[in-house]
Amino acid sequence: MSHPRVSGARTRVIATAAGVLLGLVACAKQEAPPDTAAAAPPPPPPAAPAINDAQIAHIAVTANAIDSAAGELAKQKASAKAVKDFAQTMVADHRGVNQQAVALATKLAVTPEDNDVSRSLKTGADANIANLQPLSGAAFDKAYIANEVAYHQAVLDALDKTLVPGAQNAELKGLLEKVRPAFVAHLEHAKKIQAGLPQ
Repeated sequence: MSHPRVSGARTRVIATAAGVLLGLVACAKQEAPPDTAAAAPPPPPPAAPAINDAQIAHIAVTANAIDSAAGELAKQKASAKAVKDFAQTMVADHRGVNQQAVALATKLAVTPEDNDVSRSLKTGADANIANLQPLSGAAFDKAYIANEVAYHQAVLDALDKTLVPGAQNAELKGLLEKVRPAFVAHLEHAKKIQAGLPQ
């Protein structure tokens, strides 16, 4: 059974991007007047605004910084060796990806642009850290790893459905595709640790 606070954080992480896009679509819908509603179907909702490369760069940098921060906390508070080792890997790997992303943005003269998705990710991450702070021992390990499973799945979904398809620059798209296998490996590693933790 998952920790109640983790479930809430996971829900926020997974729902964030979809919520932003659905909210934009819902706000843009127009209702037909009552007397013509049966005669003509409402027009299709407009597509959500396309995400640009500067926004994608900001989302990538934010996502990696978030997992590095959670990993730093887990290095201090985790009790199981497997969880501590995983946290160290998250810090090192995500910092490495961020360095590549920043270097590419600098090379392309793209300034990462804050946006609703990256702000929502940050808000969810802050809530996750606040939920993890009071925990210790096995409870911390379980909550941290459960969040890592949910978080990496959400990031993979964002990569596949939004970031890679939305990237216009070939080098940015290439970097996102290059780092995807690392996120898959992190997800599988987190699931393996989760399965081995006491229930």
